[in-house]
Amino acid sequence: MTSSQRVAVVTGSSTGNGYETSLTLARNGFLTYATMRSLNKGENIKSFTQKERLPLKTVQLDVTDDISVKNAIQSITAESSRIDVLVNNAGYALFGAFEDLSMEEIKAQYETNLFGVIRVTQAVLPIMRKQKSGTIVNISSGAGRLGFPIQSAYVSTKFAIEGLSESMAYELEPFGIKVVLVEPGFIKTNIANNMVTAKKSQDANSPYSQLTGNIVSFIEHGLETGSAPDVVANVVLNAVTTENPSMRYLAGKDVEKLMEAKRSMSDEEFHKMVEQNIIK
Repeated sequence: MTSSQRVAVVTGSSTGNGYETSLTLARNGFLTYATMRSLNKGENIKSFTQKERLPLKTVQLDVTDDISVKNAIQSITAESSRIDVLVNNAGYALFGAFEDLSMEEIKAQYETNLFGVIRVTQAVLPIMRKQKSGTIVNISSGAGRLGFPIQSAYVSTKFAIEGLSESMAYELEPFGIKVVLVEPGFIKTNIANNMVTAKKSQDANSPYSQLTGNIVSFIEHGLETGSAPDVVANVVLNAVTTENPSMRYLAGKDVEKLMEAKRSMSDEEFHKMVEQNIIK
């Protein structure tokens, strides 16, 4: 590490957006700590690191575990003395109609997607505040700006991240810390493999089974035809290398079109559009 080298920490880096973001930051000179719950899933990123001689290290970090988060951040700061960028990326999608979701399933969704962001950010903030600089990038979603059927738990965690980020921005600005939201649309990642379907929603007798099937098919098609993960990675890179980044960045043509439709329609018009084009 050189005295001028910026340090980045990325959660959920074993695959998908976190994987691509870690590699992109490292390729652009950041000393990057690619964190993940299981280091056994880090072989691919280690291979690129060795092949390209990247300034990238893998660190075990489970965002749902207080001790894991504390140990990881302490280890990183002991080695690098600073953290300039935090990318909160770890998360997964829970599918199921609201009535079909158990309280345990909802809590697990929040534990990773929301409380995980809170844990890691609170661990990093004293470091950034002491150095009077830093950028926190929270990977939200287009679903953080609008409701979507069969994803009430996932969508509500992303809505919460949006409100959390906006509120934090006021508090952290005096300390030179910036807060950024990145809102991807459909991205070709393995999120489909990590999707969790609520137990009751898997029952063909659920009153919402047909709706669930329609939405899952729509999402699977969207992921197949979505943007490449480097779209998100490049948006993150742009945000953390810009002196005065925007609060929000959309990532993907599909989410750009969707947000334009949302802005141009009344709530009733948008609701009808979703029913006609997505729920069918």
